[in-house]
Amino acid sequence: MRASGILMHLTSLPGPYGVGTMGKAAYEFVDFLEAAGQKYWQILPLCPTGYGDSPYQSFSTFAGNPYLIDLDTLVDQGLLRKDEIEAYCWQERENKVCYRLLYENRGKVLHKAFERFRPDEKYEAYVAQQQDWLPDYALFMTLKEVYPGGDWLSWPEDLRLRREDALTQAAKTYDAEIRYQYFLQYTFRCQWEALRAYAKGKEISIIGDVPIYVPLDSADVWANYDLFQLGEDRRPKLVAGCPPDGFTADGQLWGNPLYDWETMKATGYAWWLRRLGAAATLFDVVRLDHFRGFESYWAVPAGETTAKNGSWQPGPGMDFIGVLKKKLPELDFIAEDLGFLTPEVKQMQKDSGYPGMKVLEFAFDSREPSDYLPYRYTTNSICYLGTHDNMTMQQWFDEAKPEDVAYAKEYMGLNQEEGYVWGMLRGGMGAVSKLFVGQMQDYLGLGAEGRMNFPGLLSDANWTWRAKDGVFTAELAKRIYALTKLYGRI
Repeated sequence: MRASGILMHLTSLPGPYGVGTMGKAAYEFVDFLEAAGQKYWQILPLCPTGYGDSPYQSFSTFAGNPYLIDLDTLVDQGLLRKDEIEAYCWQERENKVCYRLLYENRGKVLHKAFERFRPDEKYEAYVAQQQDWLPDYALFMTLKEVYPGGDWLSWPEDLRLRREDALTQAAKTYDAEIRYQYFLQYTFRCQWEALRAYAKGKEISIIGDVPIYVPLDSADVWANYDLFQLGEDRRPKLVAGCPPDGFTADGQLWGNPLYDWETMKATGYAWWLRRLGAAATLFDVVRLDHFRGFESYWAVPAGETTAKNGSWQPGPGMDFIGVLKKKLPELDFIAEDLGFLTPEVKQMQKDSGYPGMKVLEFAFDSREPSDYLPYRYTTNSICYLGTHDNMTMQQWFDEAKPEDVAYAKEYMGLNQEEGYVWGMLRGGMGAVSKLFVGQMQDYLGLGAEGRMNFPGLLSDANWTWRAKDGVFTAELAKRIYALTKLYGRI
């Protein structure tokens, strides 16, 4: 069945407390999606953000981000007072997240809620169900407060190497802070399950994102070091990246530790099954980030300053994909198959049966025909106008080469009366792909100010865009609905 959806991360929702949350604005956005005839809401990873405030650099792949906890809901539950929230400054600009203010103030308010919280049977059941990751994560986050300013490799040796006596003693010493972390995760889960149930009642499915890699400074690596290519000192021997290409002469040096796929296979990919099984409790569809990395991945010797001296190493391939299909048959996946695609990667995507991504913004290179031109799409694909890593469509029209813009206008039949961006949205809606996903920024007609992320750039421009209050109007929903209906996606 043909359908469409909108990409809009939770942090980008409007609201009074500096960042989008699982509160009133989220429910109103679900209502907007329903009115606009959309069947999918795509978001970015929900994990706690780490270095650079990126949802793709998280302290845990299993945990939820406490920044997304709605404070007004805690007021309704009697765990906070309104004046306690309003005592803090939450934002400098309405349409931009200030992570500094969140870092300084969020914990103070959430600690007050924790002090008033009284565990019940539902809480105890949640903690019991999450024993395969929650104790390690809670201790990890607590120790990061005890030993600030560095990653876990800077901790005392007994804790760094996870000696049992040291872990047991730390758990006793910091019991209150560990319980606080439990409270945050329980609260996140309760609010998320309520929001997801509301979306389900409106027949809106949620597409989540699972990054292929986890950062070194994470509970995942600290607690599962044997699953990564680390030395005896627990430091990476090789790190992740991308090779040089026409856009980056030095390649991209991501720095994430690489998986030990032989060990992963020997365990039946148990960690990955737990990871994706956890995702299945949060999302209806999972976008597998950097899908080509499962066929082969670019490995760079640790200590290199660029990615130029890396090499391709074999990934787990269809052996891994086959296990996913067998063990998680109820979970739908999208293969993020962007980047340098070899025949082997294309064959793996085809063999997996997972739909790949077609990004319309990439289609109009006037020098040569592109694989992203709509006439090359197949039904088993997801058409995106752009993603969180790309320019908004208006920015592309403002900054792309004139000959590329001219090519797009000719190919798509664009005109000023309709608007070039809406003409592109129309083209995406009309594609044969079974699902079309448009960014909310493009429906709002935003330029460079609406871009979500600039890959490879550490800046407060990344991950900070927020929609202004009142922009999700009935008129906009009506226009989106009409376009969606015109192309058979209702």
